[in-house]
Amino acid sequence: MQIPSLKEIVALSHRAGACVMAVYAEAQIDATYKADNSPLTRADLASHHLIVAALQAATPDLPVLSEESEDVPCATRQAWRRFWLIDPLDGTKEFIKKSADFTVNIALIDDGHPVIGVVFAPALGVTYYGAVGQGAFKEIDGVTHPIHVAETPSAPLKVVASRSHGSEALETFLSRLGPIERVSRGSSLKCCLVAEGAADLYPRLGPTMEWDTAAGQCVVEAAGGRVTDMDGHPLRYNKPNLLNPWFVVDGSVDFSWMKHR
Repeated sequence: MQIPSLKEIVALSHRAGACVMAVYAEAQIDATYKADNSPLTRADLASHHLIVAALQAATPDLPVLSEESEDVPCATRQAWRRFWLIDPLDGTKEFIKKSADFTVNIALIDDGHPVIGVVFAPALGVTYYGAVGQGAFKEIDGVTHPIHVAETPSAPLKVVASRSHGSEALETFLSRLGPIERVSRGSSLKCCLVAEGAADLYPRLGPTMEWDTAAGQCVVEAAGGRVTDMDGHPLRYNKPNLLNPWFVVDGSVDFSWMKHR
């Protein structure tokens, strides 16, 4: 079976982004709320349906798991060695507030690990993408260039950490790092800042789901970085529970956050 090329997945994310932006242009964005109290808009669903239909047409033998999919029993998922994992609109709360920090995320998972990842921020016109063995890239205004994590840490250390979604555990973690400069960004763009060397570290000491992180993790790893749990193990996918553990995105090869735990 022929897997779509990285460029083809980028093009698909752009088509989904156009659906998202059509709703974004409306004067008021109406939302309903799911059982976990997270918002859902017509943009989430339009992007979901477009991406799922395109991937099923291109790779009919591969399952597709989306944030907006119906629940798939664990016993069914455990038979999946390779599948698509998507977040059709990551950062719905930002989208509703008319912030630009929302993304379309598409990832291919192979044996528990993301091997293709695309993160498209349609309101910013920026796409980050990467694949195992192909490197990582940033496309803006039609121009594409390779990206890589920072070779050496900044002074002070640039850390992506939201004040609005902070916690006592996060503040304790940050206090052990020494002098830091906080860098603010929403959705999967946090991972991408580390991937392109604009930040050194992104600790997430709070709940996320697998579809939130898969595409961003692939971009970070393709750019030379790491996305690991608090014991230093790479995040894995298609777990019985799709909730991620706390994790840290680490860019600078000369800085180890582990010794500051």
